[in-house]
Amino acid sequence: MTDKQIRNILLISVDQWRGECLSSAGHMVQTPNLDKLAADGIAFRKHYTQCVPCGPSRTSLLTSMYAMNHRHVSNGTPLDATFTNIALEARKKGYEPTLYGYTDTPVDPRGRDKNDPDLKTYCGVMPGFKVGSLVSEEMAVDWFGELEAKGYKLPENQFDITIGKDNYPGVEERGLSFAPPAYDKDSSDTAFIADKLINYIKIHKDPWFLHGVFLRPHPPLFAPEPYNTMYNPDDIEMPHRAANVDLEKIQHPYLEFALDNMAKVGAYMGHEENVRDLPDHEIKQMRAAYYGLISEVDDQIGRVIQALKDANQYDKTLVVFTSDHAEQLGDHWLWGKLGYFDESCHIPLIIRDPREDANASRGQAIDSHFTEAVDIMPTVLDLMEMKPPMQCDGHSLRPFIEGNKPDKWRDEVHWEVDFRDLKKFSAEERFDLTSDQCVMTIIRDDDFKYVHFTTLPPLLFDLKNDPQEAVNLADNPDYMSVVLSYTQKMLSWRQNYVARRMSHIQLTSDGVLVREYSRI
Repeated sequence: MTDKQIRNILLISVDQWRGECLSSAGHMVQTPNLDKLAADGIAFRKHYTQCVPCGPSRTSLLTSMYAMNHRHVSNGTPLDATFTNIALEARKKGYEPTLYGYTDTPVDPRGRDKNDPDLKTYCGVMPGFKVGSLVSEEMAVDWFGELEAKGYKLPENQFDITIGKDNYPGVEERGLSFAPPAYDKDSSDTAFIADKLINYIKIHKDPWFLHGVFLRPHPPLFAPEPYNTMYNPDDIEMPHRAANVDLEKIQHPYLEFALDNMAKVGAYMGHEENVRDLPDHEIKQMRAAYYGLISEVDDQIGRVIQALKDANQYDKTLVVFTSDHAEQLGDHWLWGKLGYFDESCHIPLIIRDPREDANASRGQAIDSHFTEAVDIMPTVLDLMEMKPPMQCDGHSLRPFIEGNKPDKWRDEVHWEVDFRDLKKFSAEERFDLTSDQCVMTIIRDDDFKYVHFTTLPPLLFDLKNDPQEAVNLADNPDYMSVVLSYTQKMLSWRQNYVARRMSHIQLTSDGVLVREYSRI
């Protein structure tokens, strides 16, 4: 065994980061620290989440399960407590996985008192993680306390501290998102999480398992100074979209529904106005603020990586960087994460393995194979020399990391979007659907994307000739054979990946027979 071995795990997850937003991938955003990590590791360019929004996507990441199997389909839907996850598995090897950030895991209510306060929030913690500090959209007690200790006055709604401050010079010309929050860059929620990770690394000897979760570049889209001025909106392209909202709506009834709702999410972005219909200069500024938040996170991740090196732990630590999902950023007139477009579900993945066995892949960017968020748990466990549980829907990326190509691998990616609304029944009433019918399933390869609904019409995009997914070909007679082919592929995928539960076990006269096998 060499001195470069995996003793520590640093799993970094960000929120709402688009897969192409890395300067090493050719994007204008500046991410020098992640570029260095990719140069010293391996990047996966065709990496996708399995569902949206935050909670469900993180559950797929941490349990290696598709949404059709874990059924945590919305923020607030409880996660079945019988499932294992990456933290519980790591504990079997003596680790104490520690969380700084959040996992958005609603607790299983079965067996709990109806007045249990944990049943009144979707910001629970994935079982198996020890909580260091929580920072999420709903919880940030430690961060708020630190801000108050530094002299910052918190508003009545404490999280409004993240909104840009009033009367900031240049806002009238640049747009509302040009204003930075009241706190400085060393006091932001991003810096807070980085500080906690750095302190942990300084005082803990290996082996350890850290899950650091940064809320940014998740809205509100206001970057602290100097990141608010880092990108000139004049240099930023407008979103890819139809000439107007009404033309965009024509593509599909679900898109029309989503765009109608988009007019109501101003507060989500930190704007009082209808963000869908903001003027061009405001939209470019919002995109500039998004890029600024990305660069802020990159700088803070750079500090964490340097702390590993200073503690002589960099060459003992497996570093994984990814996101829960991505962000529409105005493309197709949409903001946030929703639906079937790549902008919501194409996410980054960088893995830095310190072992000499990984030297063959250092600096490589895998753009020939599709990878999925469900692959991360089996990859980490495999590199920890642990056998991934049969629950896992994903597959270990270890062959890629060691410079090889697997004998068998998927030819496409899949994700699901559940758009039920158990509070208001908005989708159910709009389309006359049951809640269980409010779902879409997507299959995407290099050639086509097919989107299947239970009762609404399907979608088909020719990605070679229409990479921006503007023209639906599903009802074009010339493409009926393609629709049939991808429908069959989707059905085969669902049959192959339906939850195993105990289907791989059989009771025999000789006792319990357990068969462990790959789905590929």
